[in-house]
Amino acid sequence: MTEDLRPATARTLLSALAPLLICGFLLSLSVTTPSCSAARQSTIVIGSKNFTEQVILGEILATLVEHRTTLRADRRFDLGGTFVCHKALLAGDLDVYVEYTGTALTAILHSAPMTDPEAVYRRVAEEYLRRFDAKWLPPLGFNNTFAMVVRPDDARLHGLARISDLEGVRTTFRAGFGYEFIERADGYRGLCAAYGFEFAKPPKEMDLGLIYRALSERQVDVVAGNSTDGLIESMGLVVLADDRRYFPPYDAAPVARATFLKSHPEVETILGELAGRITEKEMRRMNHAVDAEKRSPADVAGEFLASEGLLDQR
Repeated sequence: MTEDLRPATARTLLSALAPLLICGFLLSLSVTTPSCSAARQSTIVIGSKNFTEQVILGEILATLVEHRTTLRADRRFDLGGTFVCHKALLAGDLDVYVEYTGTALTAILHSAPMTDPEAVYRRVAEEYLRRFDAKWLPPLGFNNTFAMVVRPDDARLHGLARISDLEGVRTTFRAGFGYEFIERADGYRGLCAAYGFEFAKPPKEMDLGLIYRALSERQVDVVAGNSTDGLIESMGLVVLADDRRYFPPYDAAPVARATFLKSHPEVETILGELAGRITEKEMRRMNHAVDAEKRSPADVAGEFLASEGLLDQR
């Protein structure tokens, strides 16, 4: 949900998409490239944004499709933030990736935040199909909302339990946020408007992979993370309650190109079996396994699918 886009990410995207661009270039020159065409038809390109949860979810989709269909999964992970993945999907360079309803509503559709999860899902599903010919599949089961996080000693010292409590430390606290949280309408600007204050010093823009380390090393005093981040619990950090209900729901769900699903209807059926299976607690556990226990996303994803009995069906 909160993602960071750097110049290096753009280079990674260009490199990752190079084979597809080459195929397109050759076809535009009327060069016969049956290997490119055949390979693309037998492949599903699955993307992810540039943080742990997204890579795990990408692996879950890829592993499930490879075990249950004849398609080969081309994994294009760590592509960058919301806008990079969205544009890649529209360009046909991705077939599916996991998005969050509140992110789609505010960052992509530029709509005002809404609080009803079902209404948000209906809105983004209808608009994506109408505008982008992209189909939202059923939600996976968890809401990964933004989380304002502080150190436990600061929470005790300053009596911090709610986001509104930050007003009392706004002149001294240093904030560290990802690029998108700083720029998005449902990020820092909207938060300031909803709570009626902003920090005296401009927030420090940070890579999402570094925010908790920076917080623990006292380089910053409050960060905007995600509610399913595994390091929050393992590091004993404190999530402040969104007492003014500012943040919209961010239910995770696969988004796919409608034309791809028409060609491969079995994919929609199989990915639909993930509906409601991943709880917030389960997602936090998987994130912790990768971030804190240093396990591979592929292993964590495979274990989850096996535990749900989804790899045995054919």
